[in-house]
Order: sequence, then C-alpha cells, then structure tokens
Amino acid sequence: MAKVQAVTQMRIDSHQHFWRYSPTEHPWMTGEMDRLKRDFMPEDLEPLLGSLNFDGSIAVQASQTLKETSWLLELAGKHDFIRGVVGWVDLRSADLPRQLDRFAAHANFVGVRHIVQDEPDDEFLLRADFMDGIGQLRQFDLTYDLLVYPKHLRAAAQLMRRFPEQPFVLDHIAKPRISEGVLSPWREDLQELARCPNVFCKLSGMVTEAAWNRWSPADFGRYLDVVVEAFTPHRLMIGSDWPVCTLSGSYASSMQIVIDYVEQFAPEARAGVLGGNCARFYGIEGGSSLDSSSGKSKILERQPQILRCVRRGGRRSG
Repeated sequence: MAKVQAVTQMRIDSHQHFWRYSPTEHPWMTGEMDRLKRDFMPEDLEPLLGSLNFDGSIAVQASQTLKETSWLLELAGKHDFIRGVVGWVDLRSADLPRQLDRFAAHANFVGVRHIVQDEPDDEFLLRADFMDGIGQLRQFDLTYDLLVYPKHLRAAAQLMRRFPEQPFVLDHIAKPRISEGVLSPWREDLQELARCPNVFCKLSGMVTEAAWNRWSPADFGRYLDVVVEAFTPHRLMIGSDWPVCTLSGSYASSMQIVIDYVEQFAPEARAGVLGGNCARFYGIEGGSSLDSSSGKSKILERQPQILRCVRRGGRRSG
C-alpha cells in the first residue's frame, strides 16, 4: 500500500455552483430563495476565492440536464480556477455509456451527481436501474457526489457497501437539522456510513441548515465534531455551496466556519481539509503532492484502511 505523503498548500473550494437562472431548470428554488433567481457566473466567484486565498474550486451541477453539464465544462475550459466539474448524466438511461464517454473525454469532468434529495422514493439509491448506472462510473474513472437528507443515510450506506471500490463523497454532511439542534439519528447513521472507507465528506452547506442569517459559529461545533470523529480529517474537504450559502450568510462567513475549526488540526491535516483531500479525491493534478496524474481510481489504494465496510460486531462485505 502506497505511503501517504504530505499535501501541498493548494486551497480548493470543493463545492460551488454556476447557473443562468431558469424557472424550468431550477425548480428547487422556492419563493424564499428569490435572491438566487439570477445568473451566477465565474466572474462573480473568482474574487471571492481570491479574498480567502483559495486557488480554485469544483463546479457542481444544479440542474439535471446534459445541457448544463456541457455548459459547465465549457466554463471550466475558459477559467483555469475551475479545477473540476461534477455534472449530471442520466444514470438510469440505456444511453448512459455514450453520455459518459462523451463527457469523460474532457479532463475537467471529474464526477457525477443526481439530486437524490428531491426523489419521492426514500430508497431511490437502491433502485436497480440507478445502481446499474453507479456501476458504470469506475470504468470512466469518475467519482460520485451524494446529495441526500439524513433520512437517506441508511440506504446510502447500503449503496456504498455494494460498490466498495467506487469513490463517493457526501455533500453538505447530509443536511442535519442544525437550526433545531438535532443530532440523532443523523449522528448514528452518519457514523455507519463513514465506516465505508470509499466515502469522503464535504464540510459544506451547513449555514442553510442553521437559522438563516441568525446563526453563530458555535452552532456548528457539535456537528463538525461528529463528522471529524466519523471520517477523520483525511476524508474531509471544505466547500462553500456558493451561491446557495448566500441565503444565510456571505461566502467568507460560510467558509470561515471550517477554516477556523481546522486551526486545531496538525498542519498536514489542516492543509488536507482545505484543499489536498479534494485534489486527491477528484484527481486534480498539481493540487496535492500525491500523484493525481494516475487518476481518481487510485484514491482507494491511498486509503490507510482496508477496502471494505466494517459494521459493529463484525465485517459485512459489499
């Protein structure tokens, strides 16, 4: 097993969005989200990244269309600070291999996401047609971003166990009810998910789960403690969820929650959360002193854990 080396100081925002607003393409923007109903473009984000000395970002899909995926890749081709694109493809389609082949030809295409949180079936992740799609990602060297609510975590853990060699990353710590101070059963289900070593977690999207514009940094401490204990720092990455985060705070204040929290970590662990782990997960060249040129598929070989999920009381294979 390869020795884990020190990461560099490249800082990467692992989760942000761009869009040209369309009511039909962004139906998830409800009335209380009026401030999001406009265009958000790379020119808007780049100075925000610079203000916190971040070198780049990962652009993540916000609309479930192939058109948006193509558009995000076009933006990445024009703006060097966009280090990768997590796009949408139809994981349940018979046309999926052609879609993946088309997008994987772009070096910036690093992963796939489906907006599972909006699916009416709480066990959508375990549908046979969806799992068939997940099973095709690894041959294209692609990761998968998991967007779910706490109620989906148990199904997510089953999915992770079925695909132990597929890299997954949990978005927004699964959106616990921070505004209500609720920990369980989110905490226990998150801990179970984290037993799968092929799963990373983004420290992102927290301010919109807190009391909008009335939160304090202290509100997040208990939740961050749970996530760090479950995943350990080497599987965590900072993310802003910009511009969605602006519903409840500024870009800087949203990011500062994590930047301040990781000050307690050793320098190498801190650098990992602020960029190195993101580079390692998505296979971003130059983002980590680990050799990302060999691709995302090598990420599991770098984990200081065995590649199977360990349940309480014994092992259960995928």
